[in-house]
Amino acid sequence: MDRRLRRAPDAEWVLMYRLGLSRKRIADLVRVPPAAVGYHLVIARRQDPELEAAHQAAAGAVPVPHPSTRDLSRMDEVIAWVSAEGRLPEDRSGDRGERSMARWLSGRRREAGEGKLDPAYSEGLARVPGWAENHRNVADESRWRDRLAQLVEFRQEGHDWPRHHDYDSEREHTLGVWIHTQRYKHRRRELDRAKVKLLNAALPGWQTGRTRGRPRRQ
Repeated sequence: MDRRLRRAPDAEWVLMYRLGLSRKRIADLVRVPPAAVGYHLVIARRQDPELEAAHQAAAGAVPVPHPSTRDLSRMDEVIAWVSAEGRLPEDRSGDRGERSMARWLSGRRREAGEGKLDPAYSEGLARVPGWAENHRNVADESRWRDRLAQLVEFRQEGHDWPRHHDYDSEREHTLGVWIHTQRYKHRRRELDRAKVKLLNAALPGWQTGRTRGRPRRQ
């Protein structure tokens, strides 16, 4: 069972709900499925019958000016942590406090991407190099380009297109799964146009793949 479920209700999620945030908004902020938040809130309502009334009252209240003193203090806490550790907090860390800071930064990153970041945040976080970058996406992009280079090398060695089944080596299997995924995403129009251009330039014929068979291994 997921650790989140065993610890239900999550105090941070319940507090956000009490302050008027919707289940979907909470899920977006902490990057979990809305159903997971809903599970915690069901338990929280059983424990506190007045929770729903508090949520409804807060949701209909006049919003507190943003960012508040508490928000700015949180930003200072994150900046101090980054300065001390020399890196950004990670959302997969084993430390709950670090995960919380990573979620906070993710929220500010989302606001920046939507053009809604408060100037106070923008000015303060300017002291944190690279905070606005989505490091998970950067790592994924790097891996994608590495696979592209590996497949180019594989083809230049005279090999046919790699297969994701009936393969002769783990190398072929890895590359076969990767190119199969690119073709699948392209057919569903889910592959980024820039990646399509890179594939077209580096690997002509990648969409078609093999045009001749190969005897199945016995």
